[in-house]
Amino acid sequence: MPYHKTIHTRTHNMKLMNKLYPNMANEFVNQIGKTMIFIFSLTFYFSCSDESKPIQVDDSEWTLLIDENLSKWDTYLSFKHQVGYDGTPPLDESGNEIAPIGLNKHGFDVFSTTTENDETIIKVSGEYYGCLVSKKEYENYHFQLQFKWGDKKWIPRLDRLKDSGILYHSIGPFGAEHWRSWMMSQEFQIMEAHTGDFWSQATSAIDIRAYASESGLNPMAHESQDFLSFGEQGEAGNYCLRSNNYEKKPDEWNTLDLVCFNGKSLHIVNGEVVMILKNSRYINEDGESVPMTKGKIQLQSEAAELFFRNIRIKPIENLSNEFQAYF
Repeated sequence: MPYHKTIHTRTHNMKLMNKLYPNMANEFVNQIGKTMIFIFSLTFYFSCSDESKPIQVDDSEWTLLIDENLSKWDTYLSFKHQVGYDGTPPLDESGNEIAPIGLNKHGFDVFSTTTENDETIIKVSGEYYGCLVSKKEYENYHFQLQFKWGDKKWIPRLDRLKDSGILYHSIGPFGAEHWRSWMMSQEFQIMEAHTGDFWSQATSAIDIRAYASESGLNPMAHESQDFLSFGEQGEAGNYCLRSNNYEKKPDEWNTLDLVCFNGKSLHIVNGEVVMILKNSRYINEDGESVPMTKGKIQLQSEAAELFFRNIRIKPIENLSNEFQAYF
């Protein structure tokens, strides 16, 4: 039906209804008005909502770990690794070992802060391998941050996916693992299309609900599976894929939650549990398994630019029923 005829028909019907049922017509108009106000209110609410706004912090529960001076963190920098690096100490042109830059060295600007809309944002340039490392050790906690990717990448990741990570239960000296950049730890990976993966660092080990590897495929986490042993002395290797990819677009903020309690942990990406881990440990020089349930937290610089905000932590005395059900 043509548009002008539709309008004419509706007008005629309203006039007829007013004559036959004046009270009903008025009530109908009132209800339509209320409905339109309700719809407008919803539209206004959702149009004004911004999922990238900072999460409101309850200071009675959470402790903020971010400020413009990075006062809760130390910095450690190692090297600008090159393509083909094989885990051996990097050498200069004369064949001598190159020393890492080290702890809290100034002048490299790998970790800096900016302020946007009255909130502090950490920029990680990624130019050198290294980390922000918490000054305190933590045990039995819920850790949360938001991140998004920058545009820059550096050798050796120019042709690879952007990469970083949260390293938890971090203990011992820096440079203990393959890249000679980080402390022994468990890794909650931050990587394009792989956020939530697990890596063992140095001689750490842990058990993960996962599908075993087959025909060259990587093992993959899934809550339906039994626990497999990963890391040092583990039968499943040093790496496990997250259960699914829940990362947002590169220019959007992602929320990561890490829940740790008595050697158990959950990797949560934008509200989705992507990995279930337990029996966190490391293997000492005598080949003995030692529980690894507390330590510092490291945020990696790994040849890719990214940003962090809303970094916070709170202690927990137990796992919620929801979280405990995963184990």
